[in-house]
Amino acid sequence: MDRLVAVDWSGDKGPGQRKKIWAGVWTRGKVTLESGRSREELIDWLIGMTQETPRMVVSIDCCFSYPAWFLAEHGCATVFDFWRHVAAGHGERWLGTTCPDAERDPRFWGRPHKRPEQFCGEGYRTMMRATDWENKVEQALEGGDPARAALMKGIGPKSPFQIGGAGSVGTGSLRAMPWLLKLWESGFRVWPFEDAEDGEPLLVEMYTRLLTGPVKKANAVARKAYLKERRKTDALYAALPRGVIAKAEGSEDGFDALVCCIEMVRWQEEFSGLRATKDPGLRLEGITWRPGV
Repeated sequence: MDRLVAVDWSGDKGPGQRKKIWAGVWTRGKVTLESGRSREELIDWLIGMTQETPRMVVSIDCCFSYPAWFLAEHGCATVFDFWRHVAAGHGERWLGTTCPDAERDPRFWGRPHKRPEQFCGEGYRTMMRATDWENKVEQALEGGDPARAALMKGIGPKSPFQIGGAGSVGTGSLRAMPWLLKLWESGFRVWPFEDAEDGEPLLVEMYTRLLTGPVKKANAVARKAYLKERRKTDALYAALPRGVIAKAEGSEDGFDALVCCIEMVRWQEEFSGLRATKDPGLRLEGITWRPGV
């Protein structure tokens, strides 16, 4: 690969996105950590870079899709159909920004709205995709992988239907989908819906917690300690410029982007071997990339 980019995304509707969206960028051995772009500016920047380095992979921290049953309910035969559906205005309607509260879809929940009864008890699993369940819940159950379960320690499982409250992923995901569509229409291959192809840019979904492991990322002292320890024991971190480390120490979002970028560098040989899934459900829902997936 000539370039690897890890994007810590944001669903912020206003100017806060310039502060919250960060990108960790590895380009032929050089690492930078960048912020200050809106969603639109970031996407145009990524597309522009493909002209220089088409052999690149971009990971974005958001859900690329929803449970298969929800796509079927809306008549979407592919994830790309769903992205168009979201971009046509349904995403903002589900977020409650373009319709009266009485007309909102109650399945989209979060502060101030409680999780609907449909997603409680036996229905709990239905609000998650298979990849969400596998990564965020299943490993902590009997027969799960303790090492993978430890990555999620202290983190409540999140559903793309949750659009409010701490750690919610729905808002950022819905506001990402029109831009994911633009990347795809601009020539990006999108895994796991398509094979990786040599010489063509690749887009993958990531979840930062799977790559950083347990750490109190909101705590500047904890971020600094994490990076200090990595610089002592890991050559990839030891080679980072001091200015890059300082940015990650000063921003939770910058920290996520940097650590995820370094993990992409560590496992970069895996990307060229990624192939489209043949599983009908996963072809609609997607798969979160992690090392060894």
